[in-house]
Amino acid sequence: MCPGMGEPSTMRGKVVVITGGNAGIGKETAVGLAALGATVIFTSRNPDRGADALREIRERGANEDVHCLPLDLASTASIKAFAAELLGRFDRLDVLINNAGLILSARSETAEGLEMTFAVNHLGHFMLTALLLDRLKASAPARIINVSSDAHRAAVKGLDFDDLQANRSYGSFRAYAQSKLANVLFTRELARRLEGSGVAVNALHPGLVRSRFAGDGDVRGLMGAVFGMISWAFGLSPAEGAETSIWLASAPELSGRSGGYFVQRRERAVSRAAADPAAARRLWEVSVQLTGVGG
Repeated sequence: MCPGMGEPSTMRGKVVVITGGNAGIGKETAVGLAALGATVIFTSRNPDRGADALREIRERGANEDVHCLPLDLASTASIKAFAAELLGRFDRLDVLINNAGLILSARSETAEGLEMTFAVNHLGHFMLTALLLDRLKASAPARIINVSSDAHRAAVKGLDFDDLQANRSYGSFRAYAQSKLANVLFTRELARRLEGSGVAVNALHPGLVRSRFAGDGDVRGLMGAVFGMISWAFGLSPAEGAETSIWLASAPELSGRSGGYFVQRRERAVSRAAADPAAARRLWEVSVQLTGVGG
């Protein structure tokens, strides 16, 4: 166990949900928190990959209390079904880690007609968090952790509220940067709204990680090739990339600390656009309109 991650029993009795836990950072986060004694529920869009990951996490985490549930963050129906099953099976929720994310070469839409990158990276997690929030409050002290990225700094002009769905103009990295900025704005506004509730909310940048992210044909052509070469040549291992997520979920010294943005277990300043409270409030209002929850 890495320094500062706690003893093997640190998370015993705690229930943790991790989105996108069948590979990469999410899987390593599940392994780490299972090793600390937590009941871990991770999600997977693909049943076969989920089953394979479940076997591996149970073996490596020395903890059989690990579960995989289906979740497609691009589907409102799937999010609602997942939340209903989780709330029906588990009577508490101590940590929610909004980890899943994607980047796409070409613009695509969800069944509801929403731009896919923004929908999966932000709106899906916004909706899921809203549906699970009462259980988190009832389990307080509880924690919400949003996996963002330093890519949010590339959205230097802030969120384009006039074209959030990228109907006028789509660029793969631009859409990704906008969605990661949304993660930070969501974190800050949710932390403000949850003051005094016992639920802390923080965001993090895991670093450049050697994983399946941007793989499986999601990013094609030169950009995909360059991204792959750079990440595999210079990136962290998935286990290293998961360290900050595990620490934010488990470290006793972080109790009550909320609204922060962390890189390598150190708090860092966010971009100017990400520190705009008016943009954070506006994003919340738009997200409520688009998802029908969180009002």
